[in-house]
Amino acid sequence: MQVLKGVNITFEAGQTTAIVGPSGSGKSTIIQLIERYYKEGSGRILIDGEPYASLDLKSVRNQMGYVGQEPILFNTTIKENMRFAKRDATDAEIT
Repeated sequence: MQVLKGVNITFEAGQTTAIVGPSGSGKSTIIQLIERYYKEGSGRILIDGEPYASLDLKSVRNQMGYVGQEPILFNTTIKENMRFAKRDATDAEIT
């Protein structure tokens, strides 16, 4: 089943980018493609000109942040919740 058609996005290095739109518009699907939860059926995904499938998955995911529509927080401090995403985060990075 084709989910996205005719999508062409460029994310600029060093820039923060938000993907916004109404429910069902493909935001989560785009993120899941980039993070390799799905495999593209056609077309291609490139990161710095390289096919994303050839890149180290952990390295790719470490370069991204994602805030879902329904964020999940654990019953602890905000600082500790932030450390779930980056265990070695310094206090300066969190604040």
